[in-house]
Amino acid sequence: MAADLQSKYTKLAQEYSKLRAQNQVLKKAVVDEQATSASVKDELKQREQSLRKVEQEMDSLSFRNQQLAKRVELLQEELLASEAKGKKSKSKGDSPSQPNLQTQIVFDEDLQKKIQENERLHIQFYEADEQHRKQEAQLRARLEQLEKESDQHQAVVDGLTSKYMETIEKLQSDKARLEVKSQTLEHEAKDCRIRTEECQQQLRKYQMELNRQLKQSSSVIQEKVPFNDTKFGDYNSLNVPPHNRRHQLKARDVAGQALGFIQDLVAALLNFHTYTEQRVHIYPLDSSIEAISPLNQKFAQYLHENAAYVRPLEEGLVQLHQSITEDTVTMLETVDKLQDFSKHVCTYTHFLKKILPYQLKSLEEECETPLCSSSLTCKNQELQRDMRTVTSVFDKLQTYVSLLALPSVREDAMPQTSSSAVFTQLAGCLHSLHDAIKEMSKHYSQKASLEQELPTVTQKLRTTNECLLSSMGSLTNSTHKIATFFSNNLDFFTSSTGYGPRGGSGTLNPLQAESMLGNKKQASAYMQAVRKPRPESVPYTEALTNRRVLTSSTESREGLTQQVLQSQEKIARLEQEKEHWLLEAQLGRVRLEKETQRIAELEAQLSATLGGGATTAATQALATSPSPAAQDRPGAAGLQNQEPEEMGAGRDTTESTSLVGVLITTTGSEDVSEEESREHLIKAHYVSRVAELTSQLQMADSKAVHFHAECRALAKRLTIAEKSREAMAEELKVANQNITRLQDELATTKRSYEDQLSMMSDHLCSMNETLSKQREEIDTLKLGSKVNTHTHTAW
Repeated sequence: MAADLQSKYTKLAQEYSKLRAQNQVLKKAVVDEQATSASVKDELKQREQSLRKVEQEMDSLSFRNQQLAKRVELLQEELLASEAKGKKSKSKGDSPSQPNLQTQIVFDEDLQKKIQENERLHIQFYEADEQHRKQEAQLRARLEQLEKESDQHQAVVDGLTSKYMETIEKLQSDKARLEVKSQTLEHEAKDCRIRTEECQQQLRKYQMELNRQLKQSSSVIQEKVPFNDTKFGDYNSLNVPPHNRRHQLKARDVAGQALGFIQDLVAALLNFHTYTEQRVHIYPLDSSIEAISPLNQKFAQYLHENAAYVRPLEEGLVQLHQSITEDTVTMLETVDKLQDFSKHVCTYTHFLKKILPYQLKSLEEECETPLCSSSLTCKNQELQRDMRTVTSVFDKLQTYVSLLALPSVREDAMPQTSSSAVFTQLAGCLHSLHDAIKEMSKHYSQKASLEQELPTVTQKLRTTNECLLSSMGSLTNSTHKIATFFSNNLDFFTSSTGYGPRGGSGTLNPLQAESMLGNKKQASAYMQAVRKPRPESVPYTEALTNRRVLTSSTESREGLTQQVLQSQEKIARLEQEKEHWLLEAQLGRVRLEKETQRIAELEAQLSATLGGGATTAATQALATSPSPAAQDRPGAAGLQNQEPEEMGAGRDTTESTSLVGVLITTTGSEDVSEEESREHLIKAHYVSRVAELTSQLQMADSKAVHFHAECRALAKRLTIAEKSREAMAEELKVANQNITRLQDELATTKRSYEDQLSMMSDHLCSMNETLSKQREEIDTLKLGSKVNTHTHTAW
């Protein structure tokens, strides 16, 4: 992960350097273009100045031409006037004077020269004006082109600058993100290193513990175990091997698949023999029309008995499949039904050997028919070879099956190492059987196609041939499936079954197999006996929901807990008052019963005494006895102390105040039965009180457990809050770093903008100075032109 980040960062840095180099080149190109534009502007200014000078010269020349034109007009007028005067003088008869004529000639020559000079100046002015216009147009076009190029370059520079800024921002954001990610990865790497060190320490600890346990176990084995019976083959053969349930399931599955393939093979063989019998009755002679040969009759009779030899193959394999269960041991030594299947295969092989001569003779009889061609005879010979091959292959197959069935009869009949070779040869034999039947089917198909061309062929023969070919096709498919199945499961057949004594390579005899199965049944019964039903548990989703509800309701439970505590305090006070008044009521009931007994005794004494005096004394004794209501009141003890003569003896009153209430006891000359009843009453009261305190203690314990659960929930919430606080602190740290970075970028941008503004202000100042100088030059030129105009005018 760190290498990928470093490579990405390196690529970004390379792109950044490329963009920076391109930006530098573009900046240089823009500066060159700006310098070129400035030089062109300077050249344009110089041309404008030269143009102004030429215009001024043109103005002065035009002014001079005007003066000369006026001078020429004046001279022409003078010439006309002089000519007129000459004509007048001629008319008067005077001859022209020689000086005037010479003067006229001079003026004419001077006029001609001025006219030529004026024309030449006009031509020069026109040419200069045209050249100036062409140069001005060229310079303006070049200036526009340069301004367009400058705008394009400026747009490119602006685009590259914006792209550069975006790239910088993206790189900075990626850098910040990568820094945060690298810090996170560093933290994770540190945690991983710490965990790795802890795991290494634990691994070393466990290794030391395992080494210690190994040494201890080795020492215990050496001390307690007298000998290792797996080292000796004679002793190890007496050990009962373990049961391999996986091998049994695989064996049953393989037997089931083999049963399905054998059923298909049996159906194909039945069809093949049945349709062969039908063909014998039809060809070369039809039994419904004429009698067939005795050979074919005997051959058809044997073929008719094919079911008695083919059906037992399926039945034997069905019995073999039924004998393989989870509660059995499947080995060559223990599979008894394999011997029965081997006998059935041997019986069918003998049947094929018995009908083979009849098949060959029947084919020879077909070849002796007059309509049998040479090609048909060749196909019959090929079929004879195929039938011999099939019979020999079945013979080999029966031999290998018999070899595999021998260990179930006699244990030492075949070594265990030879079984793999037998299975391999059996797989090759099955492939040979498939190839032989395939060749026979091909040759029979060619023979049937040749028989279709015979003129004496009947529809019954065609149908029989088609059925025979279909049965041979199904026989080919069945043998191919069996050969492929056996090759795919050859590793299972040749591999070790896993049954045998521990630590040894011995074989398993039937007695050991029986002992092993008995041990398996005992172990299964024991496991079922000790297995207890698992208690119902709360579903995981419901437990999570309850936990969330418990966590969320912790805060609301605090207020409810306070209310419950207050209510419990009130209940406790009310219980104390209730106990006090219950005790008072019980004591009053006891006193009432005692007084009732005393009244009954007094009535008995009264009835015993005869006479009025005794009756009066009993009545007075009854009147002076304290009432139950007086004894129920707390002040009844004081009244009893004030009547010593009626009660017969003084009574002491004792008040006891405790948690169980106020107990008023009266001691005096009372009976032992009264004291016992009172003790019994007090004992019953304290027993009930102890029971109530026990229930309160249990309630307090449950509250403590509840509070402990709430404390654990609060501790978990505190841990979660601490983790969230740490995460928020990390986020705050990252945010502060981003703020610092943004502040630095803002300061850098601000400084760059200030530098640009200062450069722009300097440029504006220089432009203002240039404009002021140009204005001064223009004013100076204007003043000069005005002065020249006034001078020419004055001239």
